[in-house]
Amino acid sequence: MKIVRTTYLSLGSNQGNKLNNLQYAIDEINQVIGHVKHISSVYKTKSWGFDGDDFYNICLEISSSLSPEKMIQSVLGIEQKLGRTRHEGKTYHNRVIDIDILLFDDEIIFFNDLKVPHPEMLNRKFVLVPLTEIAPNVMHPIAKQTILICLQHCNDSQAIEKITASLIRPISLVEKFNYIAIEGNIGSGKTSLAKRIGDDYNAKLVLERFADNPFLPKFYEDSDRYAFPLEMSFLADRYHQLTDGLAQFDLFKNFIVSDYFIFKSLIFAQVTLPKEEYSLYRKMFDIMYKEITKPDVYVFLYQNTERLIENIKLRGRDYEQNIQADYLEKIHKGYLSFINSKDELNPLIIDVSELDFVNNDDDYRKILKQILDFNPKTN
Repeated sequence: MKIVRTTYLSLGSNQGNKLNNLQYAIDEINQVIGHVKHISSVYKTKSWGFDGDDFYNICLEISSSLSPEKMIQSVLGIEQKLGRTRHEGKTYHNRVIDIDILLFDDEIIFFNDLKVPHPEMLNRKFVLVPLTEIAPNVMHPIAKQTILICLQHCNDSQAIEKITASLIRPISLVEKFNYIAIEGNIGSGKTSLAKRIGDDYNAKLVLERFADNPFLPKFYEDSDRYAFPLEMSFLADRYHQLTDGLAQFDLFKNFIVSDYFIFKSLIFAQVTLPKEEYSLYRKMFDIMYKEITKPDVYVFLYQNTERLIENIKLRGRDYEQNIQADYLEKIHKGYLSFINSKDELNPLIIDVSELDFVNNDDDYRKILKQILDFNPKTN
C-alpha cells in the first residue's frame, strides 16, 4: 500500500487570466498529484523581487501518495502545460503559473533542486498569509513553530490584499462515491484497475477469490461436468465476500472498490449451464441478490475480443489458455444484456480497448475522469 502524505503547495500567477490559470492548475494537481482538500482565499500582492504585474497567490492542502521526486516532476509538468518557462539563475520573472512545494508532511528534504520546507517561505507574506488560513497549527519542521507563529514573526512588509474572487475545489472519487464496482470480461483488466484505484485512494479492496476455487481448472478441462458446481461455489463465495466486505466498512479506508459484482454469477451461469440447472441456479441467485448492497457506480470495462485474448495469453494462467473467442463473445453479450436491464446499478461503460491504464498514467487518468464525471441516478 502506498503511503498518503499531507502536502502544502503555493501557487501564483501574474500573467493572462490569473484566476483561470490558478483554477486550471488546481484541477491538474487534483488529477495528477493528489486530492485537493483545502484551497485558501486568493490574495493579491505586488511582484516580489522584480518589477512586474501584480500576482494572485493561493495555498493548497493536498493528500498525495507521490514521492517528493515524482511530485516535483509532476509540478514541473503542470507548469509546462500552462506555458511556464523556467529561467536559469535566481532572477525572478513574470509567470503564467508558479507552483512551489512548501511542506511535505514533517519531512526535511534536499533532493537536487528540491528543498522542503521551501527555504524562502518564512520570508514571504504572500505564502504565509494564505497558508495560515488553511494550516495555522501545522508545525514548520525546521523553525519548530506553527505557521501562525511564523507569520507573526515574518519581517516581510509587502502589502497583501484578499480579493473576493474564489476558486472551485475539485471533487474527488473519495467524496463522490462510497462503493464502486468494476466489471468486465475475462482479461479486461478489472482487477488491475481496482487495485490501482484502491492503492491511490486508500480504498478498501474487495477482490474476487477465483484462484481459490478448486473447480475452475476442472471446468476448463470438462465444462459439462463441472459447470454447475463451479457456478454454485462462485455464487456462494461472492455472496459471502460481498456481504461481509460491505458490512464491515473499515473506518481507516475512504471507500470501497470491488473487481466484480454478484450479477457476474448470473451472466456466466447463463452461458455455462443447461436450462434445467440454470433454472435452479436462478432461484438461489434471486434470494441472494436481494440482500446485496448495490454500488454507487457499476463500471464496465469494454475490451474487444482480440485484445482480451492477447491479455489472457500475457497473464499466462494455464487453465485459461484454451478459452475460445466465441465463449468470450457470449460473456460479453450477457454483460450487455444485464447492463441494459439494470439502470438502478448506475452502469458506466468505458471502452479501454486502446488504453493501457496499467503502464500509462494518462490513460489511467482518462478512466478516472470518466468515473468522476459520471452522475449516478438517485432513487
